[in-house]
Amino acid sequence: MFRLARGSCLRFLLIGGLIVLGLTGAAEAHEVRPGYLQITEAPDQAVHILWRMPIQGDYGLPIRPALSSGWLDGAPDSRVQDGSELTEQWTVAAPHPPLKGQTVRIEGLEKTITDVLLRVEFADGKTFSRLMRGSDPSVTIPSLTSSSMGLASYFLLGVRHIWSGVDHLLYVLGLMLLVRSVRALFWTLTAFTLAHSITLAAATLGIVDIPPAPVEACIALSIVYVAVELVRSKDRRVPRPWLIAFAFGLLHGLGFAGALRQVGLPAHEIPQALFLFNLGIEAGQISFVALMLLILGSLRLVLPALELNVRRAVPYVVGSLASFWLIERSLTAFHFFTP
Repeated sequence: MFRLARGSCLRFLLIGGLIVLGLTGAAEAHEVRPGYLQITEAPDQAVHILWRMPIQGDYGLPIRPALSSGWLDGAPDSRVQDGSELTEQWTVAAPHPPLKGQTVRIEGLEKTITDVLLRVEFADGKTFSRLMRGSDPSVTIPSLTSSSMGLASYFLLGVRHIWSGVDHLLYVLGLMLLVRSVRALFWTLTAFTLAHSITLAAATLGIVDIPPAPVEACIALSIVYVAVELVRSKDRRVPRPWLIAFAFGLLHGLGFAGALRQVGLPAHEIPQALFLFNLGIEAGQISFVALMLLILGSLRLVLPALELNVRRAVPYVVGSLASFWLIERSLTAFHFFTP
């Protein structure tokens, strides 16, 4: 009697904790796309400033760029809302204060979980880039710059994008629990990587163009599918899990491309930036898989009953959460296609 009660209590606490964790991240399950601020110095010394911010529905993030010179204090010269992003542009005619040495600040960034990629292009062809975060929302444009600076920002952007994408991480977790050997796990994750790398490149380069709303709905559907397979596979082996990973990996690649399209690629360094962003995603994915393997392995050694309860609870919690996302995103997609 005591063992049964203790086991039921343990399972209840575990499921309750996972639900609380899931609901905490539910509002962040959509693609956490970065903002983008580009400052370009033209040969005639005029400065063109482009600010691109992700929006959801009719609302944008509560962030705003500012320069110590005050160039961005006034209304923008143009303002365009297109789908899931808002673009504003300013032009500052010469003469004006020097661009180098000015301080760039993203107001309100510290209150969000997103990033902003800053890219400054000078008239002499040199550039400066910085990935700005909530913990460091301001930066001073340095006097010494290099045309090869800033590509590492795309790697960091990829790492932070995968770690802030709760839906992608839950899908990877589902794939991990779906396979039953290290060899199968290797080939399953390899198939997922190959698939999302293909569509990431295709969508970023403009070969494929699919609106983000239906893509996000299908990503939620992929998580529901994996959760259902986890429940069904308790007494059987799932045939060809790598095929499932590859098929849905194509969708997740389109989701990853949303972040990269938001900031764009440097015109003369497209292959390097695309490679580093994808490499950052892989680094973030590998670190997540390693962490989950460490946690599950430790539980199996120390608390095997708890590890078993985790494996039993995860499909139901993840499936329920993904079903909520699927309904929410399907409604968004419906409104997107409805005039």
